[in-house]
Amino acid sequence: MSDKKSIQDLLNMLAVGETLSAAQEKKMKDHLFWNSQPVPKLDESIKEEGPIDSPKTPADIPDQPLPLLPEFEWSTVDIDDDKQLDELYDLLYENYVEDTDATFRFKYTHDFFKWALKPPGWRKQWYAGVRVKSSKRLIAFIAATPVTIKLNKSNKTMDGAEVNFLCIHKKLRNKRLAPVLIKEITRRVNKENIWQALYTGGAVLPTPLATCRYQHRPLNWPKLHDVGFSHLPADKTKASMIAHYALPNATKLPGLRKMTPDDVSDTLKLLNAYQKRFDIVQEFTEKEFEHWMLGEESVVKAYVVEKEGKITDFFSYYLLPFTVLENKLHDELGVAYLFYYATDADNGYKNRLTDLINDALVTAKSFSADVFNCLTCQDNTYFLKPCKFGSGDGFLNYYLFNYRTFPMNGGIDKETKQVAEDETSGIGVILL
Repeated sequence: MSDKKSIQDLLNMLAVGETLSAAQEKKMKDHLFWNSQPVPKLDESIKEEGPIDSPKTPADIPDQPLPLLPEFEWSTVDIDDDKQLDELYDLLYENYVEDTDATFRFKYTHDFFKWALKPPGWRKQWYAGVRVKSSKRLIAFIAATPVTIKLNKSNKTMDGAEVNFLCIHKKLRNKRLAPVLIKEITRRVNKENIWQALYTGGAVLPTPLATCRYQHRPLNWPKLHDVGFSHLPADKTKASMIAHYALPNATKLPGLRKMTPDDVSDTLKLLNAYQKRFDIVQEFTEKEFEHWMLGEESVVKAYVVEKEGKITDFFSYYLLPFTVLENKLHDELGVAYLFYYATDADNGYKNRLTDLINDALVTAKSFSADVFNCLTCQDNTYFLKPCKFGSGDGFLNYYLFNYRTFPMNGGIDKETKQVAEDETSGIGVILL
């Protein structure tokens, strides 16, 4: 075995927290904080879907933030202020997610923050920070953005929030700030008469509605080998690995082109029709869809296939590179993340998805992506093998706050955790 990291370790970094062992998971039954929250209990048998907490109104929610330790104070982070955006960048860069050797870190940009944190309907007060009173240094953060959640089996649509970017300075993680941050963002969201939230994490908490497995496809194998992500199997040569992952120089599908604002309406209709196959999805307005597909050109890439004036397919992905520390050859790793896609293909569905994603790989490589990753959500299981994705060791758990849903398979076998090939996942919503 090589002592280098395998490519799958890259995706393990993308889940906030760590994958828990069975013994650790069992201990979560005694998790005091989450057992006090309106979430399903671990191993709870779901007999019907619906809210967990009894109905409330914003008037029932306190107007004042939760108390903090005396040395700290609440601070709503103004993401329209470049200086405060820099502070957020510094906090996340130094403390958010990195590999165990601390050699790889997310390389956020102002454009990425504007794309991720400023969708239509965003609320300034949903960006909760904690500062040290004496120095005013930002030491913790949590964000929420608006999302409309649709459960297709029950035909239930509800306003919700996507909670993300929970980050606490490494030196302050013994201060029990995480539960306070979660309670505070819940209070701020509830004051807007919103009572459900979506969130994801690598840690097993009470209780995932689904678990997906990370998948990744090398686009630049030599570079991944150089930085220690990819090892050379004993029975392979570098030349054979490069040949295995080689991509054509041009895309294959006739009529493939970059998406434009004029395509928004028709592409959204295509997505809405396509997503009926999943149990939980995000419902977009045209304004929201335009933001997420076209909002920041340096971050998100969206393509459509047009045939005789009709949009028949589309795919999208976003770019969030890693900084590579302590490597003499490379200081950055380009990473693409599959976002939303859709097709109207019925006959030859699997082949159509394979062709669509292969073209996504080709275009991503043209933007200097070195690896392309996804999860076993959506209908990704249909194209993983033919597109040469490999399963990682990391898992991402999907959670719905204050709502019980019937469990979904997440594209993996419940017992073996292997990819459930050619089986829909149930998960049609993609969280950053």
